[in-house]
Amino acid sequence: MKKRNIYLKTLPVPEALRLTMEALDRDRLVNRETIPSHQACGRVTAQAVYAVCSSPTFHSAAMDGYALKAESTFAAREGRPVRLLKGSQCAAVNTGHPLPEGMDGVLMIEKAVRDTDDAIELETPVFPMQHVRRIGEDIVATELLLPQNRLLSPYDVGGLLSAGIWEVPVWEQLRMAFIPTGDEVLDFATRPSPRPGQVIESNSQVFAGLAAAQGCLFTRVDPVPDNEEALTAAVREAVNGPNHVIVIGAGSSAGSKDFSRSIIESLGRVLVHGIDLMPGKPSILGVAGGKLIVGAPGYPVSAVVCFEELLIPLLSWLSRKTPPVRAVATVELSRKVPSKLGTEELVRLAIGRVGEKLVATPLGRGAGMLTTLIRAQGVTRIPADSEGAEAASMVRAELLVPEAELDQTLVVVGSHDNILDVLGNELMGLARPVRIASSHVGSMGGLTALKNRSALMAGTHLFDEDSGDFNFPFFRKYLPGLSVACVNLAIRHQGLIVAKGNPQGITGVEDLVRPEVRFINRQRGAGTRILLDYHLRQAGIGPEQVNGYEKEEFTHMAVAVNVLTGTASCGLGIFAAANALGLDFVPLARERYDLAFLPELADWKIETALELIRSRVFKERIEKLGGYETTLTGRIMEPGQGLG
Repeated sequence: MKKRNIYLKTLPVPEALRLTMEALDRDRLVNRETIPSHQACGRVTAQAVYAVCSSPTFHSAAMDGYALKAESTFAAREGRPVRLLKGSQCAAVNTGHPLPEGMDGVLMIEKAVRDTDDAIELETPVFPMQHVRRIGEDIVATELLLPQNRLLSPYDVGGLLSAGIWEVPVWEQLRMAFIPTGDEVLDFATRPSPRPGQVIESNSQVFAGLAAAQGCLFTRVDPVPDNEEALTAAVREAVNGPNHVIVIGAGSSAGSKDFSRSIIESLGRVLVHGIDLMPGKPSILGVAGGKLIVGAPGYPVSAVVCFEELLIPLLSWLSRKTPPVRAVATVELSRKVPSKLGTEELVRLAIGRVGEKLVATPLGRGAGMLTTLIRAQGVTRIPADSEGAEAASMVRAELLVPEAELDQTLVVVGSHDNILDVLGNELMGLARPVRIASSHVGSMGGLTALKNRSALMAGTHLFDEDSGDFNFPFFRKYLPGLSVACVNLAIRHQGLIVAKGNPQGITGVEDLVRPEVRFINRQRGAGTRILLDYHLRQAGIGPEQVNGYEKEEFTHMAVAVNVLTGTASCGLGIFAAANALGLDFVPLARERYDLAFLPELADWKIETALELIRSRVFKERIEKLGGYETTLTGRIMEPGQGLG
């Protein structure tokens, strides 16, 4: 049996980079080439560049007017004009025209107090070289125009051409080859339909985009199965090709089929296997044939960390570029972020402005959660010597988007509903778009966020048994002294999501006590869980009697997926989630789903959202989802209204 890999010694990222740079001969690996100057934007000069010609190459007029000899105007005074004949003593010129022979100044056209067919008169003297661009004013032939290792901008290209430089020596573009691996990996190019245990290969295209942003040429090899001989052949071919960097996608962890380390050792040398950073810990750095070999983790978040923390600094160094630096901002965490001592951790954040502060909601931290990359506006680092960060603490966040985008972000925390996705999409289609950053922590979590002023709006559907009302009894209890308003999104239908055809014949909560029925629950604090507990009490059923009561998910769609895949027999959720996945639904209750907010924090984003929610178009979008009623949609609710 193939032995599992072990991490011999994890290293801090700076140490891993230092070892790699010392092992690579950059001057030998990356060659020089000469390319047309007009195609050089984004490239890096390989040597100093000197001007061939001056710019301008002649004395030229800097204003529209008359070229003249300055000394002929020295006697001009107000009321005592000097008269100059056109042709012999002055000549009309436009901006950029060369000065006629013997003339050394320009009179602005509006300074001529009299202008006839044959002469002009002026009352203001002109000093030598006034309003004249001198020869070489911008560039002088033979002077240093650009130093070596200069990243060429569009302005630099203009300077090259103005200086008569038609070709420029640059460092060649780095070439990266990516080799996806794994028996379970399906080639996205074939548009496959994955079966259980299979995944669609996408990391290569994430790397392709990241590589392009670094000015790197990228090629992808067809996926290679978990066969050491086949993978060795693929890596050897890539090393022997024109590539500077070879990335092996997956196969860097500790599994018995993770061959990256042994293959790199057979072809060259492993420098680093494991970094003191999570996600991204299994990353491998090595050299073979004088080229950089990288073993990137298979999980997408870990793979991206490998690229951002290791590859970008190394690519920048190889190509003589300054590594990019992200803008940073101080943000307030909306909830606690625990962390393990001994390893630095990267936590991705959804960030938006709430009042005068930026609020960051930590996103899921699983290395395989690609959606956290999609939804994040920033990332914070939890130091290795820290056990995490407390809720409401201020942390430093590296921004993944322009800071202006944070002011366009509507922070919504609380209960999940598919309508939020519709709302988010519609808001992004407006002339002044609004981006929703949502965190699904349940209705009670949403109220806590409002209390802490760490959200602009909170999704909530809390039912009070005593009054028969929604949400307002909980505002009074958990948000005392705060003025809370809420707008209704919809009346929605909650029930038991069951498999197509309802094979187990589930008709109500009474069936949850049957031993063969496996239930999937929502997290603590979710309004859906509170609703379940209410119906269990009504039926005289204790939580311990429900098989799966302790198993939790955070969204209605996640509950539905559990039922679709057979992980659970049923779960409580909304009709829209069941309908979206073609599942059956056993109605249980109608409830009011609202967005609560503090009027004191209401800004243009909330006003924009309210206006959209009240529109006919938005209501039609909701109704198409199924399982919703829009009779109250868009109304500001009042205590005691219940379901209207």
